[in-house]
Amino acid sequence: MTIEPLALPSDLDAVLAIETESFTSPWTREMYVAELQNVGVSFCYLARDESGGVIGFCSFWRVLDELHINNLAVAHPYRRRGVGTALLTFVLNEGVRIGAHRATLEVRRSNEVARHLYEHLGFSPAGVRRAYYTNPVEDALVLWREPLGN
Repeated sequence: MTIEPLALPSDLDAVLAIETESFTSPWTREMYVAELQNVGVSFCYLARDESGGVIGFCSFWRVLDELHINNLAVAHPYRRRGVGTALLTFVLNEGVRIGAHRATLEVRRSNEVARHLYEHLGFSPAGVRRAYYTNPVEDALVLWREPLGN
């Protein structure tokens, strides 16, 4: 597996396919295109399998000294095989490299698999956003990891 920045329009098709199979309210192509035009703030990294196919992605913002993890998703056949851990570990290390000192994200309260991954990588609950998610309506747990470099 390799991890690299999203660079090709064809890669965006793969991201959107994984996004659609992973989330009940997926981001659109237009949303990703706008994100990618926000150079220096918005980033997206891809995990590729041995044949070069996109098997997962993680998008995030760098705002001052913080990372905000927007989306992390892995294609169904590759879940529970370390892809999400590798992607998020890479992104957190990249965050340190570009000057971030802490990271945050939201996760559905019911998403125990994701919560376990985030807690395993040092994120801790810091708050709740009531009715943050739709399809179905659900609270988001706000998680933080600080510091990033340790």
